[in-house]
Amino acid sequence: MLTHTGTITIETERLILRRFEYSDDEAMLKYWIADEKIQSLYSEPTYSTKEEVKGLLDKYISSYAREDYYRWAIIDKENGECVGQIAYFLVDNKNHFAEIEYCIGSQFQCRGYATEATKAVIDFGFKKMNLHKVQICTKTINAPSKRVIEKCGFTYEGTLRDYFFMNGNYVGRLYFSILRSEYEK
Repeated sequence: MLTHTGTITIETERLILRRFEYSDDEAMLKYWIADEKIQSLYSEPTYSTKEEVKGLLDKYISSYAREDYYRWAIIDKENGECVGQIAYFLVDNKNHFAEIEYCIGSQFQCRGYATEATKAVIDFGFKKMNLHKVQICTKTINAPSKRVIEKCGFTYEGTLRDYFFMNGNYVGRLYFSILRSEYEK
């Protein structure tokens, strides 16, 4: 049985993973949510105005009332700003697994931030939520995300071919997972 705590703050060496706040809107626009390339890599729309971001934040913040809602703002300790997000966007209570999604602003990529945040959320899932399995997926065209997934110890499970239609082309979806027994080793 899963144990739900809701989104609680997680601190790593360089990051604070915490609930979103309305004051995150400027950094979100500046670093990632208005960037079409970043948003398209995890099939999300872009947001270009504070009003649009406020609407999204309304959704995130109101969802924190649920104990089974897990979405963190990724805060860079160095600048104190929201440089991305990470979530268990799918939590399956019956089968005891959850699926991670994340994005990091382009100027913060290739610094290990996504790997650091993902490892912290995996740890949270197994230790706090009592998950049996954590899964994650990425598009076949997203090589940097695939590297993050591999660094976090996930096992490749398979590809859903031609899953997305993007810019006139079909793109596959790669699935990976890590089981509790593998995590505990």
